[in-house]
Amino acid sequence: MRTTLTIDDDVAVLLERLRRTRNLNFKALVNEALRRGLHEMTEVKKPRQPFQTRSVSLGRLRIASLDNVAEALAIAEGEGFR
Repeated sequence: MRTTLTIDDDVAVLLERLRRTRNLNFKALVNEALRRGLHEMTEVKKPRQPFQTRSVSLGRLRIASLDNVAEALAIAEGEGFR
């Protein structure tokens, strides 16, 4: 099939780079890119399994509230707190 395409500048630059590195003619490269892109666009993707993290008991809370930073630091550093 013969058709005329208007290719965006950024796509044209990428096609030209690929054409040089793969040593292909422009027609073959465009057909390969279209085949791969259409395959990816029409491929039915499997739904991902949700990732689950197991819960772990960290023990009881040693500080009633973390609002008092001085108290938390005193307990963490082992100082006698009033």
